[in-house]
Amino acid sequence: MDLRKLQGERRSREAGKLLPYAGYIIQSGVAVVLLFILIAFSAWYTSVLKDVPAGVPIRWIMLAALLPAAVHSSFRTYLQPADAVFLLPQEHRMHEYFAPAWTRGTVWKGLRLLMALLILWPLYIRTEESPKSLLITAALLLGVKLLSAYGCWRELKMLSPAASAGYRLLRWAVGGLIIAAWLWQPFHKGLGFSMLLAAAYLAALAVPARHAVPWERLSAQEKVQSGRAQMLLGWFVEVPGRQQRVYSRRWLSRWGAELPWRRDSAYRYLLTKSFARGDILGIVLRLGLLALALEWWNRGSLVGAGIYLFFLFIVGVQLSALSKLHGDSFWLTVYPLPENSRSRSTVSFVFRAHLALALVLWLPFVAAAGSGMLPRALGTLAAGAALVLIVRARLGRKMRSSDDDDF
Repeated sequence: MDLRKLQGERRSREAGKLLPYAGYIIQSGVAVVLLFILIAFSAWYTSVLKDVPAGVPIRWIMLAALLPAAVHSSFRTYLQPADAVFLLPQEHRMHEYFAPAWTRGTVWKGLRLLMALLILWPLYIRTEESPKSLLITAALLLGVKLLSAYGCWRELKMLSPAASAGYRLLRWAVGGLIIAAWLWQPFHKGLGFSMLLAAAYLAALAVPARHAVPWERLSAQEKVQSGRAQMLLGWFVEVPGRQQRVYSRRWLSRWGAELPWRRDSAYRYLLTKSFARGDILGIVLRLGLLALALEWWNRGSLVGAGIYLFFLFIVGVQLSALSKLHGDSFWLTVYPLPENSRSRSTVSFVFRAHLALALVLWLPFVAAAGSGMLPRALGTLAAGAALVLIVRARLGRKMRSSDDDDF
């Protein structure tokens, strides 16, 4: 059996499933929006480089931007649950199957890392008193990327889930310390510390017991990654069979428990629990944190207001994806829900969550309101409220249209 050929055939088949939706994505106008965002970012970044503000924490900015790009690792193996039976006799040769997946995942993420470095470098050399060499910095970051990719692969093969989770935290800590040491310490100290820490991390990876091939874990991870790709397509077009990943998130277990146990609030309860344990909450939280950081940096200018409205729109798009949850659920046809309960509950939940996030994302402008910027801050909030209402009206029309089609 040619395992490399099998892996390539599965990759081509998976790409063939997604390719037909490319036309719908282009028709949705996403290309125009991305081009506009690129032009706007280029103009803003050029203006910043021409007149760099004093006291820019460039080392912290570099660390915050480069750490995720350098440490985050994932691999598409395209394994299926049945492979644990049919490919088990080939277990001793599975490195031939996994090698292309590991290489592709590392190379593409390495290119993304280099792109982030090249974007940040002009700002770095204009604000850092003693900047490091670009080539040596790029080589060190690629070394961190290779180290993290190797560590991620070893984590997947560990017998104990607790050990895998602990080593995942260790991987992020090691990557952060290496990048921080390089940015803050002199050349020889930073390089020496990085090499010693990398050697210690590699030695630590050899300690935990491992599977030869973690069949169940890799097939579960493949299902998650396939679901993420389908979720991305679901922003633009209806994708059949799309599944959501479920997270435990015990700290949110009480959310929704106070809802009255009635028919008219049954779907709202289901939607609340689904949001608390699904992918969309994590995406919204990450977008919110990024928006707050950028708004705080630009809170005294119109650029901050533009960032606020842009991220509020993106968050609204993410929340609107809740309308696709449980659309094909069999149990919703069995349980006696009131007429249009799904539409009303979804629109109400998205509106409330979007409005709450609009208020939270507006908080950085409160700090600037004391310096005579109160009218601008209030105007930004009013524009955000208008955007929330527009998203609500659009989602309401979409849900009513969907209900009419179902009928």
